[in-house]
Amino acid sequence: MRVATFNILHGRSLVDGRVDVARFAEAVKSLDADVLALQEVDRDQPRSLQADLTTVAARAAGATAHRFVATLHGEPGTWTAASGMEQPDIAAYGIALVSRFPVLGWRVTTLPALAHTVPVIHPGHRWPQLTRDEPRAAVSALLDTPQGRLTVVATHLSFIPGWNVVQLRRLARASRELPRPLVLLGDLNLGTRAAVRATGWRLAAQAATFPSPAPARQIDHVLVDGAITPLGPPLAPDAGVSDHRPLAVDLALDGWAGGAGTP
Repeated sequence: MRVATFNILHGRSLVDGRVDVARFAEAVKSLDADVLALQEVDRDQPRSLQADLTTVAARAAGATAHRFVATLHGEPGTWTAASGMEQPDIAAYGIALVSRFPVLGWRVTTLPALAHTVPVIHPGHRWPQLTRDEPRAAVSALLDTPQGRLTVVATHLSFIPGWNVVQLRRLARASRELPRPLVLLGDLNLGTRAAVRATGWRLAAQAATFPSPAPARQIDHVLVDGAITPLGPPLAPDAGVSDHRPLAVDLALDGWAGGAGTP
């Protein structure tokens, strides 16, 4: 089966600065992923043509199940925090998980966010700027695949150095009770060594993903725990959308080692 993660920058292309829903759908379709985690996902936002990008991605991938988790309500400039459990009927922004396989259970985990501003050097700026992090969450799904049951966890961690490690450790602890094998997909805003150290899980795909025009580092990851084996080299194509490249890898389950229950 093929799993992938993709920070989509709400579907915007760096080439022309526009959101083209058909172009975004084609980018998702070209990945041919059975399971796809998405970050920076818009729903009903003017900047992305009021589209429900989760549904667009699910249709393009031929997915039978999908879940959008809002981390922010409203529109840019008027954001308000949202609990990961909420599915508001208003404009929202967050993460998503889509699957071609049936989902036996879902779980949303809210991750801790810094309550104060911190100095961060942003691209294009010489000096640090006081920055406040946005709310973060993870969504987990227990999938019924042809090879057996598989738990998939999707997330988007903080860009604040150090705090993303705190969040990842918290997520790893919260995931201990989930059935194995398990796959973690997402933009972790961390390098490979830090991601492996924080979780104790194995790296399943190694390829530079950011920035998309000429990737120099990997901050998007596929980590695995349990009886699961990567097959062949990963894919990190230029999708024509976003400042990240998607990261995809084929996996095989060696047998389900987890217990009963759902996320």
